[in-house]
Amino acid sequence: MKVLNLLKILLAFTTAVLIVGTGTVAGLFWHFSHGLPDHKQLADYQPATSSRLYAADGRLLAEYAKEKRVFVPVAAMPKRVLEAFVAAEDQRFFTHPGVDFVGIVRAVVANVANPGKRPEGASGITQQVAKNFLLTNQATLARKIREAILAFRIEETYSKERILELYLNEIYLGSGNYGVAQAAINYFDRSLDELSLSEIAYLAALPKAPNRYNINRNEKEAYARRDYVLGRMRDDGYITQAEMDQARAEKLQYRRRGATEVATADFFAEEVRRNLLAAYGEKALYESGLTVSTTLDPAIQAVADNALRDGLITYDRRHGWRGAYAKIPDMSVWEEELARIAQRRPLTGPPTWQLAVVSKVEPQSVSLVGLPGTEGGEGTLPFAEMTWAAPTLPEQRVGAPPRSPRDVVSVGDVIVVEKVEKPAGANAKPYPPRTYALRQVPNVEGGVVVMDTQTGRVLALSGGWSYGRSQFNRAVQAARQPGSSFKPFVYLAAMDAGFSPASVVLDAPFSYDPGYGQPVWSPKNYGGDYLGPTTVRRGLELSRNLMTVRMAQQVGMKNVVQVAKEFGVVDQMGAYLPMSLGAGETTLLRMTMAYAMLANGALEITPSLVDRVQDRNGKTVYRHEPRACRGCGEQPAGSRPAAPEIVDSRKPFHDPASVYQVVHMMQGVTTRGTAGRLAALGRPIAGKTGTTNDARDNWFLGSTPDITVGIYIGFDEPRTLGSGNQETGGGNAVPIYEQIAKQIFKDKAPTPFRIPPGLRMVKYTYEGGTIDEVFKPGTEPGSDGFNQSLLDGSGPWSGIDAGGGPQQAGSPRRPGLTGTGETY
Repeated sequence: MKVLNLLKILLAFTTAVLIVGTGTVAGLFWHFSHGLPDHKQLADYQPATSSRLYAADGRLLAEYAKEKRVFVPVAAMPKRVLEAFVAAEDQRFFTHPGVDFVGIVRAVVANVANPGKRPEGASGITQQVAKNFLLTNQATLARKIREAILAFRIEETYSKERILELYLNEIYLGSGNYGVAQAAINYFDRSLDELSLSEIAYLAALPKAPNRYNINRNEKEAYARRDYVLGRMRDDGYITQAEMDQARAEKLQYRRRGATEVATADFFAEEVRRNLLAAYGEKALYESGLTVSTTLDPAIQAVADNALRDGLITYDRRHGWRGAYAKIPDMSVWEEELARIAQRRPLTGPPTWQLAVVSKVEPQSVSLVGLPGTEGGEGTLPFAEMTWAAPTLPEQRVGAPPRSPRDVVSVGDVIVVEKVEKPAGANAKPYPPRTYALRQVPNVEGGVVVMDTQTGRVLALSGGWSYGRSQFNRAVQAARQPGSSFKPFVYLAAMDAGFSPASVVLDAPFSYDPGYGQPVWSPKNYGGDYLGPTTVRRGLELSRNLMTVRMAQQVGMKNVVQVAKEFGVVDQMGAYLPMSLGAGETTLLRMTMAYAMLANGALEITPSLVDRVQDRNGKTVYRHEPRACRGCGEQPAGSRPAAPEIVDSRKPFHDPASVYQVVHMMQGVTTRGTAGRLAALGRPIAGKTGTTNDARDNWFLGSTPDITVGIYIGFDEPRTLGSGNQETGGGNAVPIYEQIAKQIFKDKAPTPFRIPPGLRMVKYTYEGGTIDEVFKPGTEPGSDGFNQSLLDGSGPWSGIDAGGGPQQAGSPRRPGLTGTGETY
């Protein structure tokens, strides 16, 4: 009887405990289930993937991501990859309802039995998905309960395959790799279906502790964990004993990812990144997997980079030697000091440049040490390769040429050198091996933009000497005065007002009193000379300041400002007379665009570094091409295929006749004017040089019907580039254009500029030769419009010396313009 009563008491107690326990568990689940994230959002899961920029030839340009990941659908993953991760992380994944209770009990028993060891975890794959996607990593009981609740809900909503897909694409596997596909590429340079069983097992070993099982740092532990995974796969029936033994015998080989065909254009890529960031935001750029097709032509970019670099070096050498790159006071520790200098101040410049230490100075040579790739790291610098190194003086002047190496360097100097084979000159004898020339990193900067004249596509963009030295992009971010390169827009306003290229304007002293107590403004021509009455064409070719100011005053600065705004040179500009000489600030990219629109006949373009942007699904979200393509789509069934045709529906936004007159005069700049050296290229180029006050900025912009190139040279902190004809747009910027043009136009036939209908082309004598000049109907020599406008002084240029009108006493008359013409 007593035994029966005891059993009844125990049964009642057990029942009460079960009721209380069940209620407690139910209460906990009810409590923690409130406020949980919606697990259904996983249905729309889109993993953070890299955005990639591609050059026009398909080469990778840049990649942007917060997490390196390649998303692979579970259906495309090899079955063995799935089996390996299930065996390693969640043995009963395919049978449990979200939480592996057997695994939890096993982990509790193991942790109690081994109190001194690292605690074992019991979170299965579904729980890890809940934690990684919907919760935090906070190690608390409350989080574990929420994790379990979400795991049950996830299992009720999604298939096991979908849960595995989420897990295997999101999991962190060390070294910045997210997802199993990205890890396969970066650890073994293989796709998932190329992995060996041993490599698959190693990847499945990593989720437990990616850093601890890194094969490079902890080889023994990495192999032990891999072998454990292989053992689990055998025990669960995924592989045979023989397969396990073979995989365990295989030595893992970490293989760096193979070199991808990459285009190099750092300034270009950074500008694209900035534009994408502004257009789509940080999350889209770094997580949404955008595919960006850029306008970059890598071949043209390389030409532009080299030409700009050569131009900056040429300028810098002309202005002397600024001293050693660094100094090592104690030569007994020169190796350590050189390594420290190279790390602290990385050398920027051509890849053939390198740092060296002067170990000995002799009468006609310098001994060098620290040169990589040479026997003993030694080399010789002959005096012949350092004769240019006269000391730099203030205002960009130079001192006396050096008479010996001691005038340039001393022992302990760290200098920049480049290996050379022979002196400059066609018949020079080769140097001995390990001979070097003295180099110097320029402190002057510059920019280049190469643009498609018809579409505004930026084919190349160089923002300075080196992106490694300075990320400031002088082609886009530097606001500078364009100087005389602004003049074509003054001349365009003059053509609109009735001037012609043959109109005559006085090139003589000019003063302007702005009033209100401001000083009188008296501009000068470069060189300080005067030509007297001179044709408008000659004024532009020779960049005459005083003629430009007179025309701007006559046609009205408001009209000049309007033209500048139309062509995008500026958004806002004061209607002040000094602005006619380029005193307003703009950027190289804007000026290149403006010149391109002059050259294409005033068809509107927008500079673009991007052709197309696609989202992760391949849908096009942006396309730059402003023109339509007839015949590019699907052809109607049964119809004869037609050749695709680009249809340009744009209309000129400015009078094409006036625009062409300016472009025609600008071609004279590159044959007879300030850029006359370009005549040797033998093709029509409409260009203009620019030099600002005190030669602080040098410009040249040149256009063909296909390509427009803009070049800027100057210091980041504006100061004079020096004095003399060499320190001008024609002396510094034009040679850079010439070097670029020789390369990009090589073996290409010249393309003439399109002449708008209705213009009259008249032959006449000009500067000792005969040229074709362009006139609007009724203004050509011999017409009533020409006689009335130019000879009686009553035209819109009244008050300016024009043709046979009022002339300054003693000034020479220009010969009359006669000839026959053709109408186009």
